[in-house]
Formats: sequence, structure tokens, C-alpha cells
Amino acid sequence: MRINKYLSKAGHCSRREADKLIVGGSVQVNGKVANIADDIGDLDIVMIKGRMIEITDNNEYVLLNKPKGITVTTASHDDTNVIDFIDYPERIFPVGRLDKDSEGLLLLTNDGDIVNKILKSKNDQEKEYIVTVDKKITKDFLNRMASEVKLEIGTTKKSEVKYINEYTFSMIITQGLNRQIRRMCEKFRYKVVNLKRTRIINLELDDLESGKWRKLTKKEMTELFKKIDYHKTVKID
Repeated sequence: MRINKYLSKAGHCSRREADKLIVGGSVQVNGKVANIADDIGDLDIVMIKGRMIEITDNNEYVLLNKPKGITVTTASHDDTNVIDFIDYPERIFPVGRLDKDSEGLLLLTNDGDIVNKILKSKNDQEKEYIVTVDKKITKDFLNRMASEVKLEIGTTKKSEVKYINEYTFSMIITQGLNRQIRRMCEKFRYKVVNLKRTRIINLELDDLESGKWRKLTKKEMTELFKKIDYHKTVKID
């Protein structure tokens, strides 16, 4: 197994973050600094900063209602990092991004395989947001937000947009472009005042209070695995 996949599967971090750790010389295999091309076998010992990294079957799936001001990063040098904020008893890491200035649903896990399944753009998995802007919404603005929009970082796919009130609308997107909704609004001379994610695929925020977290239910996990075509047995301790 390639070393970045090993670290991800062990629940230490995502594959992208694993690559950074390896290139930075933080990972050792059998006492030697790891190479990004290393393959890990059953007898190999992998360590990061003196801590042995092992793959276990004890996967955790946690849903957090992230408040504004918390950064979705595992970097311990950032005082606002989400890992220190949630203070979960097991090592977990976030699935995808959610801006520091945004709030709402964030999934965290130590299951590296499910991270890659969810983040693959070809799966077109839905994410729903409640968006509040700085001036009154027009029908033309909503129509434009629902259409394909050319941004400097790429072209968005068509979205589902619904009017809520004069300043607020809901939006369902299937992409993960960086700050996508904020950039789209700016394109049409609107500024996002508040952005809250309420759903990822079948996982919904519901009445979970800001700053609180809970584990996924067996029903949620079963449906999630089915939707992303993830063939894994659901286990609940």
C-alpha cells in the first residue's frame, strides 16, 4: 500500500496532507525518513514524531456544527484549528473544506477511504447552504446563481437555488470549488453576509447547536455508504 494511502487509512490525515508530511520529512518507515513513493507492507513500522501509526478497524464518523471563526485544518500551530476545538477522544480529521467565516455541517472521520469517495467530483454529491447577502435579492440574481458561472478558478455546474426572503436563499451545489458561493455572489456584485452549510449528501444539520457534535447514526451511515458506493459494513459500538 502506498504510504500516503496508509496514513489516510490509518486515520492520521488525508492523502494530500500525508504527501505534505512525507515531503517535509516528518514521516519515518523502519527508522528511516520516508519517500513519497514508498510502499508499506505488513511488517513495516510507520512513525510520525515518535508516534507509531497503525491501521485499525475502529472508524469514527462525527458530525459537527462548526461555528464561525474555527478553521478547518489539522495544523496544531493554528489556534483556531477544528481538531483542538472539537477535542474528540480519537484522532479524526475533516472531510473537505468549510471557510473560517462560514458555519454549519462538517463531517470528521478517521476513515481515509470514505474521504476520497466523498471528495471525488465525479460523484456529484450534493451540499446545501443557506446564504444571506448584503442587499435585496432579485429574480435575475437567483437565475444567474442557478446557472453555469465562469469564475477565475473554473466554471460552476448548474445549481438548485430557492428564495427564502429578501436577503436569504438556499443553494444546492455539487462541486467543491474554493469559496465557490462567495465568488459567485461577488461576480454579480453581492456580498455574502452569512453562509451556513446545512446538508452534505444525506447528512443534515437539523437542530444540532452551534459548536456541538454527534456521531452518525447507523441509518445515516448505511444511507451514506450506499449513496457514495462505499462497500463497507456499518459498525456501531
